[in-house]
Amino acid sequence: MVGALVAYAALVGCANRDAALTADDVLRDAVLIDTHIDTPFRIERHGLRDTRVRPAPRIRCRTRTRGQLATAFMSIFVPASVDEAGDGIALADRLIDHVEALAESSQGRAGLVSCVADVYALKTAGRVGLALGMENGGPLAADAAAVEHFADRGVRYVTLAHGKANAFSDSSYDATRPWGGLSPAGVAMVGRLNALGIMVDVSHLSDDAFWDVLEASALPVIASHSSVRALTPGFERNLSDDMIRALAAKAGVVQINFGSSFISAAARAWQSRFEEVFVRYLADARVTFDSAAARTFRTQYLAAHPYPRADLAVVLDHIDHVVSLVGSRHVGLGSDFDGVGDTLPTGIGDVSMYPNLVQGLIERGYDRRAIKQILGENLLRVWQANEDFAEQQGRTTQCRT
Repeated sequence: MVGALVAYAALVGCANRDAALTADDVLRDAVLIDTHIDTPFRIERHGLRDTRVRPAPRIRCRTRTRGQLATAFMSIFVPASVDEAGDGIALADRLIDHVEALAESSQGRAGLVSCVADVYALKTAGRVGLALGMENGGPLAADAAAVEHFADRGVRYVTLAHGKANAFSDSSYDATRPWGGLSPAGVAMVGRLNALGIMVDVSHLSDDAFWDVLEASALPVIASHSSVRALTPGFERNLSDDMIRALAAKAGVVQINFGSSFISAAARAWQSRFEEVFVRYLADARVTFDSAAARTFRTQYLAAHPYPRADLAVVLDHIDHVVSLVGSRHVGLGSDFDGVGDTLPTGIGDVSMYPNLVQGLIERGYDRRAIKQILGENLLRVWQANEDFAEQQGRTTQCRT
């Protein structure tokens, strides 16, 4: 299969660097991809037609048009508690159903994406692509046929674990580390994902699991929504400089998370303190996380301790840091829109604001070529490598267009 990236480059042409470059100039032919948007789980909780969802999701079609988003990876997020209860496969299927319903109800403005060629076809047609990434591979351990099932439904990356260790991997958020990295089943799953053309995602994994993935994978991997640990010291959820270098050496890409607590040391400290106080409150008051009393407590805490929201400049700082380490070919965007609550930085609060980010990159001296790499070409390169490998193993690429 001829790489879709090459074909698209031939179609749109390559513009020379322009001293008067603007965000609109870049976005006109850039393929902007965000690898982590949590809208499906929000729909699961509130309903497709609930007023909290329809006007508010950060990927509605009108804002996408203003922001020039080409493809969004919809997160098929399975909480550890659901996985442990044995309901992970059913939830993942429902979340994919929600994405399909979004596409069907978009009046032609959105379409499903299952391969790299789909991304370019929908971009050319002026439609937004909806791709699928599974956040928490735990449910895949429940049924030997599950990984093939979700590959057939369109899942194109899998985050091996989420908030707790599972059958495949230890988690950066979990003090319990039963495997010391990947389990034997996790190593085997990396091989299965490679063979199916599904990108392996190292976000959320413990450091040891990260290194195990790099050793086990025959292909470049991604961090779908992670940022830079050097700018958030001590936060294992983000990648260290050594990890970023190793990811790049394997031709992978780190997709920067926009959430303030992922990019700002001040916001991280606030979040850690709040979680400590909140957990203690829940235990003392004997109320649940989503109870009215808990919501009141959060509101009162926020009023007394204002959240130190980051701004767009901090997102750019994280991009700069990766580029300073490994160049512009190994960084992209994984916003975590609809997944980090009301913690998004000023200047990049939804998909309509991507032009602000592009303008910020221009003002920091990035040229058109580098910006287009960051916006989507880097991710597409990794995706194409995974597709090509699967085809070499005899698996036919399944496209929607």
